[in-house]
Amino acid sequence: MRKFTFKGGIHPFDGKDLSKDFETKTLEPDKLMVYPLSQHIGAPAKPVVAVGDQVLAGQLIAEAGGFISANIHASVSGTVKAIEARTLATGGKCNSIIIENDEQYTSVEFDAKDPATLSKEEIIERVKAAGVVGMGGAGFPTNVKLSPKDPSKIDTIIVNGAECEPYLTSDYRRLLEDGEEVVKGLKIILSLFDGAKGYIGIEDNKPEAIKHMQELTAGEDRIEVCPLKTKYPQGGERSMINAITGRTLNSSMLPADVGAIVDNVDTVYAVYKAVAEGRPLTERIVTITGDGVNNPGNYRVKLGTSFKKLIEVSGGIKGEPEKYISGGPMMGFAMYSIDVPIVKGSSSLLVFDHDDVADEETTACINCGRCVNGCPSRLLPQTLANLAERGDKEGFAKMHGLECVECGSCSYVCPAKRQLTQSIKSLRRQILADRRNKK
Repeated sequence: MRKFTFKGGIHPFDGKDLSKDFETKTLEPDKLMVYPLSQHIGAPAKPVVAVGDQVLAGQLIAEAGGFISANIHASVSGTVKAIEARTLATGGKCNSIIIENDEQYTSVEFDAKDPATLSKEEIIERVKAAGVVGMGGAGFPTNVKLSPKDPSKIDTIIVNGAECEPYLTSDYRRLLEDGEEVVKGLKIILSLFDGAKGYIGIEDNKPEAIKHMQELTAGEDRIEVCPLKTKYPQGGERSMINAITGRTLNSSMLPADVGAIVDNVDTVYAVYKAVAEGRPLTERIVTITGDGVNNPGNYRVKLGTSFKKLIEVSGGIKGEPEKYISGGPMMGFAMYSIDVPIVKGSSSLLVFDHDDVADEETTACINCGRCVNGCPSRLLPQTLANLAERGDKEGFAKMHGLECVECGSCSYVCPAKRQLTQSIKSLRRQILADRRNKK
């Protein structure tokens, strides 16, 4: 069997055995639910409710604040108690709608439709109305992604089931438990692009998921399951497109520029729910795992529930963990508090009893080239890091530093323990900010 892959990449310890074999459980939500108005790339959503309003589960509580924005819906029924700034997992603050959960879960009526009876415009409008965004972490509004300038040039739709980040298993459980809905979601997306074929990319460390999806797609002439070599960052958009199609794109291009659209597994599932059942995005699967939590697993979580609640239902923590990470250990971020809400892009909570990175002592570069071999963008990370540390923006740009995808591979493999990615990321973002300010 052919296995698809890309050049470069690394092989970190995957840690998936901690949570992958446990069926997904449902998490009861908090009494007070917090809905940040920025759960996506683009403009914050605008509240359409006021303090004191009674709301139903599934009701629109904030509408998209612009073309690049997304609707937000209540995941419980109850009373709007406040609209105020609340802390996010990143440590920043964002205006949020606070709903007191009445624990009745009275829902709005959902407008189910047969997707085959809907026009392309109606399908995209239902995705938009449901507030579906990229749930792999990017948070890009899915209705915008499904509306490229020239739909006729799209010939490849990729369902990203690689889940290459260590420890994460939420997409794996979604494929095993809701694979039929994922396939239906992919068919809906394919109906928007007459000349496109669908590919479901899954790394080969998930053989059960590969087999299951192959069984579900048997006889589908427009869908192919692509086993991918297990390698980080296989799930990166550029890496995935290159592995499956052989096409390459750079930082100035969108996947649509090479005829492709890539959506996360959970996003495609949400598209099905939105279009066929009329259900807005109000919940997702979240992995909680690591050596600092008693019972790793996966949970269906209503958006607005706190990470603290997730820890409580998973048996609590062991001792005094040194590090909490939202997302994967490679591209996620450390959290200073767990009393923050789970949002659309919250794929996981990792709890570690020890912060190994903090113990590492940085030494001089030995010019071994491991960072170069591992870089999926084929850059010279050690050179870029040196330029970044000197603040040489011109030299950094000339050495193609903006092509960095900030995957962390170079830092991971560096025997000198240099924080290459952090240095590169810092200057890269400064340059991008400078360019935005000049517009």
